[in-house]
Amino acid sequence: MKSQSEPRWHFWLDNLAIFAWGVLLLKYWLTGKLRILIHPAYTWLSVVAGIAFIVVAFWKSQQLWKRRHLPMLPQQHVSLFPPAWGSGFLVVSACVGLVFTPRPFASQVALERGVTEALAVTRVEPQSFRGSANPEDRSIIDWTRTLSVYPEPDAYAGQPADVIGFVIHADELPENYIIVARFTITCCAADAYPVGLPVRLTSETRQAYQPDLWVRVRGEIATATLQDRRQVAIVAQSIEPVPEPENPYDY
Repeated sequence: MKSQSEPRWHFWLDNLAIFAWGVLLLKYWLTGKLRILIHPAYTWLSVVAGIAFIVVAFWKSQQLWKRRHLPMLPQQHVSLFPPAWGSGFLVVSACVGLVFTPRPFASQVALERGVTEALAVTRVEPQSFRGSANPEDRSIIDWTRTLSVYPEPDAYAGQPADVIGFVIHADELPENYIIVARFTITCCAADAYPVGLPVRLTSETRQAYQPDLWVRVRGEIATATLQDRRQVAIVAQSIEPVPEPENPYDY
């Protein structure tokens, strides 16, 4: 009985999947979109992986071309190769990534994942805490780290605040409050979580600032009672729309 052999195009499809993902990783790196998907500490690993994928794809192409006139191996000897549908899925997903530009998370995802003013203890890295930073130099993540170490709101009353983030409308807050927030990641976008601070508006309601609008908030720290809890809030002195940062995440 004649043994069945693996169709040759399966091998080329495998190779195309490797090449497409190498191109995709390098494209995200060159266009600056890689920072939306992974922590900067892992950028070098993604770049090396992308280059390695392309090198392997070219090497495999040469091997397949040299063997184009040779009979294919019996199917039981090539069982380690992924099935055609798996390679096809990888090719399609890479093509989708090449066509569509990834976007950072926005307010709806922040609400779903829970915007908090203080990071959980397990999320705070002590070496990243900058207690000596001037208050006006603290980013949102700096404020949340500071509050996680010493959460008493009155200790910060009167301190200046100058932060950049996107606007969130939280239904549980009064109409004269917005949340200014950013996402922070420890590894990749899958583990991104939002951190934010409530902002008290002095002369308008939150409808003046649409959700997902990036703003720079300057003001003064005060103690507010929100949701039956005393916490830090920024009393806004000025709110200016700003372009979305090249790196929308905070670390």
